[in-house]
Amino acid sequence: MLLTAPVRAPVRALASAAGGALAAATRTLASVRPSAQPLHPAGTVVDGRLVTTAAEDDGRPASGVDLLDRRAELLVTARLSRAVGLPAPVPDIWGLALRLTVEGETGDVLMATTGWRGPLRFLLAPRREGGERPLTTLLPYRTPAGPVVLGARPVDGEQGTAWDLTWSRGIGAWHTFGRLELDRVVGDDLDGPDDDLEFDPVLHRVPGLEQYPVLARLRLPSYRTARASR
Repeated sequence: MLLTAPVRAPVRALASAAGGALAAATRTLASVRPSAQPLHPAGTVVDGRLVTTAAEDDGRPASGVDLLDRRAELLVTARLSRAVGLPAPVPDIWGLALRLTVEGETGDVLMATTGWRGPLRFLLAPRREGGERPLTTLLPYRTPAGPVVLGARPVDGEQGTAWDLTWSRGIGAWHTFGRLELDRVVGDDLDGPDDDLEFDPVLHRVPGLEQYPVLARLRLPSYRTARASR
């Protein structure tokens, strides 16, 4: 995602404006529904593990990111949640937040229910079921391989407890790099403990998964607003 100087300034301005609009929407939501978390207020935190495979063993392309290319077994703290907080079985945007430690650094990855094929992976999709639909990071990360989107697809027969984690370049093919397994099933009613955790992929970055400055401008205002509402 290389932008020339004449293009950069308008794009930054547009991202800042969009970020301000998202922050305003977050403030509005916080005012009509006071909550410790105006976004994703209802959730369940559960421990798990992520087992990744080596790119060279699987014959998939390398991304240049250790998390996506190397064999490892990582402990994970996960939170499944509803973005708006609508009660089941009303469709909502489901979120999957992951906190993990790579190369001694703790980082966050946030995903939401979207489409899966082509451009649909960049569109949010309300769902009735949280553990039975695919999720993506929606926005791309900057990596040595170029813009990369992460995705999570439920493992057949293990919905609500296991996902295959994948990555793709833009709207290209998905490459599976690991499996996320939670310690217990999280149902659509999100029954279970919900710790007061603040997931933020801009402040808590996974090594190798960099935020594009223009996308950070888009995300930061709403994250700051959400934190301020607490």
